[in-house]
Amino acid sequence: MNDVTSCDGGGWIYSDTVKDHFFRPRNFMDDEGAAGDMAVGVVGSPACGDVMKVWVRINPATERITEMKWKTFGCASAIASTSMLSVMVTEDGGMTLDAAQKLRPQDILSRLGGLPPRKVHCSVLGDQALRAAIDDWMRRIG
Repeated sequence: MNDVTSCDGGGWIYSDTVKDHFFRPRNFMDDEGAAGDMAVGVVGSPACGDVMKVWVRINPATERITEMKWKTFGCASAIASTSMLSVMVTEDGGMTLDAAQKLRPQDILSRLGGLPPRKVHCSVLGDQALRAAIDDWMRRIG
């Protein structure tokens, strides 16, 4: 069970899982030049405050996501959500494209142990960026 604590003494409450993925994000893209032939998806708007960029490598023979990298300009919830999403789609040999396209923000929220109600929209960005990256891959392969 996650121990929840307030981040500001009375405001939003984050689970231990959210804090772990914020402070130690998984699969973060350190060097965009290393993306090479990876498909990419970008969502969000700097005017709104959150922008997410996701890169995926997909095995064409199995249509499984073998690698996902990401960068975001956003809050702790956006960072934690995308970090968790990157784990979800690459664990156990990689998620199939069909399964990845059926992922819902609620699936990410569940794995995180929830987010404060005002931050739930952050899990939607990762989901949308992943779909955009899959669309990019599909365009590339025709």
